[in-house]
Amino acid sequence: MSETSGTAGKNGFQANAWHFAALLGGNAALALGPWLVRLTDTGPVSAGFWRLLLPIPLLALLAWRARSPGRMDRRILLMVIAAGVFFAFDLASWHVGIERTRLGNATLFGNSGSVILMVWGVIAMRQAPSAKEAAAIAAAVAGGAILLGESLDISTTTLVGDLFCLLAGLFYAFYLLPAQRARATLGQWSVLLLVCVSAAPVLLAIALLLGEPVWPGAAGWKPVVALAISSQLIGQGLLVYSLKHFPPLIIGMALLTQPAIAACVGWLAFRETLTPLDVIGMALVGGALMLARTAKPLPSARSSS
Repeated sequence: MSETSGTAGKNGFQANAWHFAALLGGNAALALGPWLVRLTDTGPVSAGFWRLLLPIPLLALLAWRARSPGRMDRRILLMVIAAGVFFAFDLASWHVGIERTRLGNATLFGNSGSVILMVWGVIAMRQAPSAKEAAAIAAAVAGGAILLGESLDISTTTLVGDLFCLLAGLFYAFYLLPAQRARATLGQWSVLLLVCVSAAPVLLAIALLLGEPVWPGAAGWKPVVALAISSQLIGQGLLVYSLKHFPPLIIGMALLTQPAIAACVGWLAFRETLTPLDVIGMALVGGALMLARTAKPLPSARSSS
């Protein structure tokens, strides 16, 4: 423990017990998102719309308090709007996938953006991947193949759900690229606010095009409000507070709590069982996510838009 703290200190990371609790708490809150999506009786895409719409007043207050002086650059604004559109596609694909596959699979594949970004960076650099990058790609491919095969054994519907969640991971990667660049100028809360404002109408349009019920029915507002509070306010808020205090290795390891919690919730709430082969596949994909988080960032990946 002291060794980790010393390393963190040398690299400028100043974390205490509260930061660590916030990091774990944020991941735990986000892991409950798939369960709450299933509890809502709106459509899955509509649930994403409410998740982003309801927290806007509080995010606006936080963004106003942390605002930076000066006018907003138009190019940065367009970048954040683009990030919001990709985030809307991410949530739409992920929420549809959540309804069709196991919660553990949905959480793992939905977080695959880290691996996708790393692969994109390797391709953009036009050079052979490092040993760590090659290991992450191999683990992701092997683990993903195992989980997809196991889903196909259950039903084609479950396999389709996995594919929707993988598509969500792709959209999430394209959300991260412009969002990370904009955060350096605007700050975390302003970016979160602008992403919500630009993504919510897109999600509403998709929900209406799919013919989904938008307004909550017999289940009421509790699951919808709980989703907005746990995922967008508590989950994202705690991560905004904690991430800057930790090196990528700790962040990558904490990320692995999400699929573990989601799989437990799936077993308790929906009797979703995992075979030993499922566990191996999840471990491989989880290891790939951690390796991707700790891999050295590539210049081309950072500058792409």
